[in-house]
Amino acid sequence: MPRTARGPKIQMALAFFAIYVLWGCTFLAIRIAVEHIPPLQAAGIRFFIAGAVLCVWARWRSAPKPTLAEWRNLAVLGILMFLATYSALFWAEQRIPSGVAAVLVATLPIWTASLEVFAFRQERASLPLFAAIGLGFSGIALLTSSSQNGRLALVPCLAILGGEMCWALGSVLSRSIRLPQSRSLTAGSEMLIGGIALLICSLLAGERVTSGKIPFQAVLALAYLVVAGSLLGFTAFVWLLERVPATQVSTHAYVNPVVALALGVWLGGEQIGWRTFAASALILASVVAILRSRPCQR
Repeated sequence: MPRTARGPKIQMALAFFAIYVLWGCTFLAIRIAVEHIPPLQAAGIRFFIAGAVLCVWARWRSAPKPTLAEWRNLAVLGILMFLATYSALFWAEQRIPSGVAAVLVATLPIWTASLEVFAFRQERASLPLFAAIGLGFSGIALLTSSSQNGRLALVPCLAILGGEMCWALGSVLSRSIRLPQSRSLTAGSEMLIGGIALLICSLLAGERVTSGKIPFQAVLALAYLVVAGSLLGFTAFVWLLERVPATQVSTHAYVNPVVALALGVWLGGEQIGWRTFAASALILASVVAILRSRPCQR
């Protein structure tokens, strides 16, 4: 095979590897990080660093500065999509398996479709869509009742679902408000604003590292979240969106939970029962059905 033909194929494979595997591994990395670093602090550090790097990189590539109106809109999205979503996820992963958290995060297309159809009337309701959303909610109901910790596990599960609803709301709003044309600058600014807000909330909540020395594995996990999860993963995501249909890129939404579940059992020692697997299958089937009719916005 000529080298000129092989190169793009390798780049494409590496980009899909990033959004499939690197993003799938972030859930276990979050669980490891929050075992030793307070959740709001860990999430704030991740997105402050990643957002600052992306903003500098976008400006270096001559992306125009956001206007005052664009900064206002970026602040709204940063609060919804990073403060609300990731404060819930990082906090919840102190209490539930990372694989379960990944499946709950995969419900994003379900919430997005629900908002588009029922709240904002941006999409027409159809019987297949109703069936897909109903299938997803049945999986959510089964999953949130399948933990060995009983009712106490319901709170972190609901926290993640609430966070995903906030991301879905931000995703839907982003289509009708003015934002910078540069995807990198937009995402970097939202991450930076969300990171600053997370660090402020961490300070107000009085979060402190419990021990004087953070274990190396926690530092490594946080570094992974910044570099692989946010910088490499997002860069690959944007690169793919510019070259292949969004429906193909959105397949990460049902690959990430599979990677996270397998990694949690294999390396994290997490115990996943048959009800969790059954609920995951229902949710992922719903996500597949919804994504086949519309591209994922995340």
